[in-house]
Amino acid sequence: MKRVSIYASFAAALLFTACSSEAENTTAETTAVAAEAPAAAAEGETYQIAQDQSSVKWHGTKVGGEHTGEIKVQSGELAVAGDQLTGGTIVIDMNTITNTDLEDAEYNGKLVGHLKSDDFFGVEKHPTATFEITSASPIADAAAGQPNYNVEGNLTIKETTEKVSFPATVSVENGAVKAKADVKVDRSKYDVRYGSETLLGELGDKAISDEFTITFDVTAAK
Repeated sequence: MKRVSIYASFAAALLFTACSSEAENTTAETTAVAAEAPAAAAEGETYQIAQDQSSVKWHGTKVGGEHTGEIKVQSGELAVAGDQLTGGTIVIDMNTITNTDLEDAEYNGKLVGHLKSDDFFGVEKHPTATFEITSASPIADAAAGQPNYNVEGNLTIKETTEKVSFPATVSVENGAVKAKADVKVDRSKYDVRYGSETLLGELGDKAISDEFTITFDVTAAK
């Protein structure tokens, strides 16, 4: 039972995406989003996201442990003008949350079930999460293989929307757009507070880091 409890407590550090060695360079800045008019439609052609070629991964940590998993992209599109990304929307199916590091089927199932519960993402009431790109600015003289865009947008989880910004690697060629980014998210801002380190204290033996990493890796085509 103690082991199951520990695995469940790890859970909160979730949401979209995976472990990144470049986490220090991909910190997302989040600020509360006040009620505002819908963003204007992005300029350019619309490319539909290919679900079978796209993924969202999550990576959460606590003292002495970590968990990873995936969530499927439900739908989405990216806007491109010329050869530049100008906007887009990604809808994530929260019912598809999985864990990828626990081999024991029982513990894996209990962790996933807890993540889907009201303690965490309440997927019955909140079946989707959404990221909307509001700004995408090319980075001048970006080195090959390094992030070449600064992206800003609105991330909505459990009906709560926060602004986020982060570097991304984007390519537009042969009728397809590929975009990848690691995004650090403070789950407490989205009312996902189970086991929160801000509530239990940094030295709490069951405290989970409020910040987790989401990795977007999407492909879109005309």
